Amino acid sequence: MITINPSLQPTDLAPKLKKLWEASAPKILSIDAAEKSGSATPVFTVAGKYTARGWTEWTQGFVYGSAILQYDATGDEEFLQLGRARTRGRMAHHITHIGVHDHGFNNVSTYGNLLRLMVEGRIPANSGERDFYELALKCTGAVQAARWTKIAGGGGYIYSFNGPHSLFADTIRSLRALSVSHALGHVLMGEKDLKISLLERLLQHAKTTSDFAVFYGEGRDAYDERGRTAHESIFNLNDGNFRCPNSQQGYSPFTTWTRGQSWIIAGYPEQLEWIETLTDSELEPFGGRAVVEELLLKPALATCDHYIAETPTDGIPYWDTGAPLLHNLGEHRNKPAQIENDFEPVDSSAAAIAAQGLLRLGRYLDRKGDKRGAKYWQAGLTVADTVLGEPYLSTDPNHQGLILHSIYHRPNGWDYIPSGSKIPRGESSMWGDYHARELALYLQRIIENKPYYTFFGGIK
Repeated sequence: MITINPSLQPTDLAPKLKKLWEASAPKILSIDAAEKSGSATPVFTVAGKYTARGWTEWTQGFVYGSAILQYDATGDEEFLQLGRARTRGRMAHHITHIGVHDHGFNNVSTYGNLLRLMVEGRIPANSGERDFYELALKCTGAVQAARWTKIAGGGGYIYSFNGPHSLFADTIRSLRALSVSHALGHVLMGEKDLKISLLERLLQHAKTTSDFAVFYGEGRDAYDERGRTAHESIFNLNDGNFRCPNSQQGYSPFTTWTRGQSWIIAGYPEQLEWIETLTDSELEPFGGRAVVEELLLKPALATCDHYIAETPTDGIPYWDTGAPLLHNLGEHRNKPAQIENDFEPVDSSAAAIAAQGLLRLGRYLDRKGDKRGAKYWQAGLTVADTVLGEPYLSTDPNHQGLILHSIYHRPNGWDYIPSGSKIPRGESSMWGDYHARELALYLQRIIENKPYYTFFGGIK
């Protein structure tokens, strides 16, 4: 269980944030210098160098989005120009990519961050440039929403790249594409000019994920533990009925792959924040504000509680809570995560993602006058304090990764195992690095009393 530090304040992390941005800058430039236009996207490091893995190009937005976040945090124009040029020159095909569920990852991290900076007044207003970003974001939300499978009883979900039968837990964090597109007044046009609400699809996907990817200890099956998550949910396309949980990157359908859980931990709270910007009349067709908020709050609370309970004391989880050799580590939940062991690797990327979700949930509840908020806020700070500092922060200029000890695909054996080790360790991932930067920016803005950082940032 995480040992929550109740006295930790955001300002206590300021030295770590400064060190992170200093380490981050040359790494972004090194990756850009090594990447060639049209080449496969950097995904994770091997012996300190970013390499590609031809599965889907789901991390390219994190590559260029990292440069934009670097500018946001430091004001260094070189990174704004880099992020803007790479977005314009290399990201267009992601807008209309009909084969993936990752539109929020790729396009909100690039076009979305640039539009957000313009809306916030951080970069000069330019109507042509703004129209370009807005059109990209309108299109990406609609394309994402078109990957739709209907389920029995009504509703449905955005299906994964595995096919129409497959719902991934990850996609909840990519719903930000639908949020921004809806906020810009866009809809998905269907047969006979049917206008399909992106907000409706967002909420239906959020409900389906909550109903089938998150467990609540309500007796659903023999492994129904509150807050546990399944990476993949499988549906029968003939009748729309749920068939079974599954896992692509976790150990099994009946254990919790921690990065999949972290996407849920981060995704629901940020949607709660976005829903606050909508009018009551927009939410009325879906049961009203109270119903919608409860829909998003229930899975957020359950998964955050599970993460706190199942994660080692310092806030860094192992890659799966049911990984088969964890028992060899003894009471692994009651001590700090052991990076160097012979049995199971930790996953720092899950921590970087989950920390932001814990913080956002804590702040949301606190603003509602809910005393539970303090627990999640302090838990988020505790995790951030660990993952944003050494030995997770990489200050080695020869290592292109920013956050060490990330895991990509343990079952497939894709992660690099260094000489002398029996398990993967010491490497980074593009999603882990990006979300560490996003977490650092989130905290920095709070410390500096600047506008609260959200993916939508006043976009409308």
